Amino acid sequence: MWRPKWRALQCPLDVLIVRKIGHPWQREFAVGALAEPDVVIFDKSFKWKNPLARAELDGVIAEEQERLREYRLQFHASAAPVLAGKVVLLVDDGLATGATAEAAALSAKQQKARRVIITAPVASAHAVERLRRVADDVDVLFADANFGAVGQYYDEFCQTSDGEVIMLLRAAKVDEIKNCAGTP
Repeated sequence: MWRPKWRALQCPLDVLIVRKIGHPWQREFAVGALAEPDVVIFDKSFKWKNPLARAELDGVIAEEQERLREYRLQFHASAAPVLAGKVVLLVDDGLATGATAEAAALSAKQQKARRVIITAPVASAHAVERLRRVADDVDVLFADANFGAVGQYYDEFCQTSDGEVIMLLRAAKVDEIKNCAGTP
């Protein structure tokens, strides 16, 4: 029988919602990230010299802030997780630029997490270097100096649906309740 991996850690499972801020003219190219509740970061190497691009970027940011709000309502129907005083393990499927993981780490720190650990199976060497500045620990299985895209390290790289995430979060909450009540 398949058993979710979070059970092996015997820790609560939840999500910290982040959104990539894509370049207005090439949305897959990350220029920053947002994280709940109110973290906004930009890649320091990216310069906004074109006023038209900056105005379009403001539109992208507004759009992503709205999506972040919608995801908060969807994934944190009752309340967002309390991170104060806790060790927070942020898990990603891969770290290309590290922008969203950086925003998540800054959010956890802003929420007074005791420690923030970031882990992923694959990452660019640049992302690992970037994240070591904001996290207490960064643990990846393979950091590649010639990193291209996260998907190149997987035989199958399918997106996890919102429904699957919600189902796993509900199952984790049921496990937490059972464990707190002392029932097996």
